[in-house]
Amino acid sequence: MSYHTLQKAITARLEIKKSEFITYAYPVTTREQAMFHVEQLREQYPDARHWCWAYIIGDPDNTTSAGFDDDGEPNGTAGRPILNVLQHKSIGNVIIIVVRYFGGIKLGAGGLTRAYAGSAQAAVDEMILHPYVPMTQVQILAEFATEAQCRYIVESLNGSIDDVNYSKQVTLTVTIAEQDIERLKERLAMDGRVLEDK
Repeated sequence: MSYHTLQKAITARLEIKKSEFITYAYPVTTREQAMFHVEQLREQYPDARHWCWAYIIGDPDNTTSAGFDDDGEPNGTAGRPILNVLQHKSIGNVIIIVVRYFGGIKLGAGGLTRAYAGSAQAAVDEMILHPYVPMTQVQILAEFATEAQCRYIVESLNGSIDDVNYSKQVTLTVTIAEQDIERLKERLAMDGRVLEDK
């Protein structure tokens, strides 16, 4: 399960036979987030002819959720080529939206397919990508005296502390890479322990 995710939103532009293709890519983790960006661009470019898109949630090779829309372009000439670029480049948790202003010259099915694939590729060329690292949330039980050491260990493993609960002991809720759980348990040793799911 090795794929890449987009660090931050980007935009790219192409002009093909007087048609303008404005491409946006956003990091997303749900279909709702993806559709929010589509609606946002429809409002931002109300006079555009088409808003074609494709998204992948999760691993592009074994996707949990993917979708695309030609938005009135001939079937298979817009959304599918965008999706193909994302799958070919192994990019997940992303949506690419291409806003098209028609320039008066018809491109034909082959020309449209190349234009939308080219627009997606132009966006990919601008992307800052990171390898996807599966994260998980765990709880650590610690004494008040060892809380600071537990925090240090979590942060040294590039984890984040999401919540802290104080009662007789300290319960830290942390997010950490799945691959680092065993190292976390080893390094906590005497300072705290990871609570196992019941």
